[in-house]
Amino acid sequence: MKILLSAAVFFLVCLKGHSQEQPTEILLLGSDHLTQVYNSNSSNTDVFTEKNQQGIAEFVSAFKNFRPDMVMVENLPEEKPETDSLYRLYQENQLNLTELEYGRSEVFQIAFRIASEAHLEEIFCVDAPGGTSHNILKNGKNIAFFNSALQQLGSLAGEKKRALAEGDISLKEYLTFLNQPEAYKAIYNVRYIAPARVTHGTFTNPDERVPVEFINNDYIGAELISVFKNRDYKIYSNIVTNVMEKEPQRIVLVIGVGHIGSLRNILRDDPEFKVIDANQYLKL
Repeated sequence: MKILLSAAVFFLVCLKGHSQEQPTEILLLGSDHLTQVYNSNSSNTDVFTEKNQQGIAEFVSAFKNFRPDMVMVENLPEEKPETDSLYRLYQENQLNLTELEYGRSEVFQIAFRIASEAHLEEIFCVDAPGGTSHNILKNGKNIAFFNSALQQLGSLAGEKKRALAEGDISLKEYLTFLNQPEAYKAIYNVRYIAPARVTHGTFTNPDERVPVEFINNDYIGAELISVFKNRDYKIYSNIVTNVMEKEPQRIVLVIGVGHIGSLRNILRDDPEFKVIDANQYLKL
């Protein structure tokens, strides 16, 4: 018995030695893809207007007291050299975002600003290949349940996008809304909950990211969830491996709001992390 207790104590000591004394705080900051939000018929959707630049500055300033020592973005790891190169130009005020094809992107508009104001030297790219569109799930038993969830999300998101386009809400208010539980939980439901009710169906025009040769059509909805979740776990892997190497204390991850609910759940199960709610800093 004493031998077993000694072994257990030794194991716990070793485990503690390989973990951080304090968990890394990670603030998950959800965004729409701002290049896709832009509608040339509505200046209210254009991040380059003076009004929206001021709104983004105010949005970012809300997180100033978090004081991140690492900023992560939804770029692939192999894009890090280019991302860092552009970030250096941004810091030197030599980057004209209006001349870049994706200059409206949240990477430049939000993440670069947060990192620069925190005086960070580099940006970490943690995206992963994979994922697909929920539009490939169009048939199967209980498809009406899934379609209803899609409708509810469409109404919620559509209402806010129309309000933004018509000037009823500001870009800052739109970004703040995306980080409310009402928003990211509705997306989470469509991606990771509602599809599981759909069985005995087939995917419609699946793209090359879907491993069709391994799909079990009896569980077609669960298969869709697994495609989304597979990418999220790869993103999680990129997050944790960067943290192991650099040992930051406070991270801001700027990522599409569709990933927020899933990554929150994954990271909350990892004792090395403490998930910080963006709502702690944002007020509607």
